Amino acid sequence: MLEKIRIFSGNANIALATKICKHLGVPLGKANVTTFSDGETRVEIDENVRGMDVFIIQSTCPPVNVTLMELLIMIDAMKRASADRITAVVPYYGYARQDRKVAPRAPISAKLVADLITTAGANRVLSMDLHAGQIQGFFNIPVDNLFAKPVLMDYMKKNFLDNTVVVSPDTGGVERARSFGKKLGASLAIIDKRREGPNEAEVMNIIGNVKGKRVIILDDMIDTAGTVVQAASAMKEAGALEISVCCTHPVLSGPALERIEGSKIKEVLVTDTIPLGERAKKCKKIKVLSVSGILGEAVRRIYYNDSVSSLFI
Repeated sequence: MLEKIRIFSGNANIALATKICKHLGVPLGKANVTTFSDGETRVEIDENVRGMDVFIIQSTCPPVNVTLMELLIMIDAMKRASADRITAVVPYYGYARQDRKVAPRAPISAKLVADLITTAGANRVLSMDLHAGQIQGFFNIPVDNLFAKPVLMDYMKKNFLDNTVVVSPDTGGVERARSFGKKLGASLAIIDKRREGPNEAEVMNIIGNVKGKRVIILDDMIDTAGTVVQAASAMKEAGALEISVCCTHPVLSGPALERIEGSKIKEVLVTDTIPLGERAKKCKKIKVLSVSGILGEAVRRIYYNDSVSSLFI
């Protein structure tokens, strides 16, 4: 029934692409994505895609510029090979934090990346938990922004039933935290923080009661882990019993692992939109849940031109 579908992957997250293919019961497409000796990305598509519905699975995760170029060149290759429709499946959308001008003469890099993907030849984009919802408007092609909430919520319902408070690490994540809290029957708390610079945050105040509670700090990504570790310390000082962290995208750059391992955090729950490095895999505090089922179902519905509305929960 899926005879016209072709699924390919760059080097960013082959494991997730393989799981999506297994969910759909189709093989992963044959593509050779390497580099020339000078570092230029080299792509060879080793099977026919003429008239096919092509899905390219590629998170633009570290090394971000390399994975982004792989995605763009693969899209261009498919376009020139006469694919009927090209969908860029970008579980983690790099440059998403640069979604507005925060200072004079600053770029809006998230818009630039959207233009690059569109110009390369993508007909559609499928992503997950975009850092800012308005990024969908940066594209002039259809964008489906899925949420990891069903996967994360299923785990939470089994492990965080009573005496729980969901904490947003900043005001921008309040809506997300409130939605999770409502589903769990948990209360809500908010951290008021001041960001001194990129990857730097200072916790200022806790809005809400966490004393004697099991705390879940909820965010869309963990980069250097400065925010969540400071938040965990603030929660502990405020009388929280135990602190867990939940996020969709485990960027985990720089000193993130050292900070997590030396923190008050009991558990860090993440998804596989970004593959963990070898050190992160050995960290006993990190637990990975797969979003391959949600992404696979979205790919199936896009292929059949069915509604994906029920996946936006």
